[in-house]
Amino acid sequence: MPEPTAPDPLGKRAVGLILLGAAALVGAYMVAQLAIRLSNFWMLIFGSVLVAVILRSIADPLVRRTRLSDGLATLVAVLVVVAVVGAISTLFGRAIAIQVSALAERVPEAWDYVRGELEASPLGDQLLEAAGAAASQAGRALALAQRAATSALAGVTTLLLVLVAGVFLATKPAAAREGALSLAPLSVRPRLREVMNACGRALKGWLKAQLISMILVGTLVGLGLWLIGVPSPLALALLTGVAQFVPVIGPIVSAVPALLIAATQGPHALLLTLALYVGVSQLEANLITPLVQKNVASLPVVLGIFAVVGLGTIFGPLGVLFATPLALVIYTAVTMLYRQDVLHDPDAKAPGEQDPAST
Repeated sequence: MPEPTAPDPLGKRAVGLILLGAAALVGAYMVAQLAIRLSNFWMLIFGSVLVAVILRSIADPLVRRTRLSDGLATLVAVLVVVAVVGAISTLFGRAIAIQVSALAERVPEAWDYVRGELEASPLGDQLLEAAGAAASQAGRALALAQRAATSALAGVTTLLLVLVAGVFLATKPAAAREGALSLAPLSVRPRLREVMNACGRALKGWLKAQLISMILVGTLVGLGLWLIGVPSPLALALLTGVAQFVPVIGPIVSAVPALLIAATQGPHALLLTLALYVGVSQLEANLITPLVQKNVASLPVVLGIFAVVGLGTIFGPLGVLFATPLALVIYTAVTMLYRQDVLHDPDAKAPGEQDPAST
């Protein structure tokens, strides 16, 4: 009589592992899809964190020097920001509004003028054909901007939500940090707390340096355009300063309206404007940025470029806007959690990480 066949535990275990792996892959795919669908939500959370970091940059010195509570110091910081914005609006608001309106009218007219001049020459006509794809992209971007302008109420509502959330985060930053850490195992919380603190210091230093760079570049461009005689210098300076927040792409895009308008003033004004933007760009890259970012967290330029392209592809316009600060946070976390903790790289120095010898 044949003996009964013994069960095959190895085969069952292999099948179980395969099914478990497949379930894990499906779960990871679903989580990734959910994360991508909520991309705007994550970007708005990060925007709230940036608002909180800005307010804490003002509140922290007040807490140290006057011993105010975090809530009162944050309230003072909010009042300071409102006072600065109100003063700028009072002094320059009307002039900026007039020049921005004039700029919106002049840019299409300037483009029509430049296109007509180019079409009049064979070489210019070829340049226009070669720039067809870029013009198509610009047209889509303009259409997107127009659609965004039509939903201004939703944008204002979102901005208010980000500002309010940022104020609450700035009021009790430690509580918000500990709340996030409560989701992690107890054994890794101290290290994650160090990483989060380093990310906060990196963001704070970068934002300070970026604000100084934006003000200096905008001021230099505005003065230069005024001296050259290009119309709407204040609006163009504001556009150039704000565009510095997005590396590489922002400065290039902000130069286009100025060059178009300068072209309508003649070749001399166009060449001077081009020289101005190139000169300010070189000054910013070789003097302003190294000075304002001395002893401050910075991100390698190549990583900043890839961050704009990659995060812009994943998260859209908000990804482009927040690409550099978000990449700085990721770079800090990867340096500390992977290069330092896994690879034990002695040369790994994270942005925002305090030097142990100085503490």
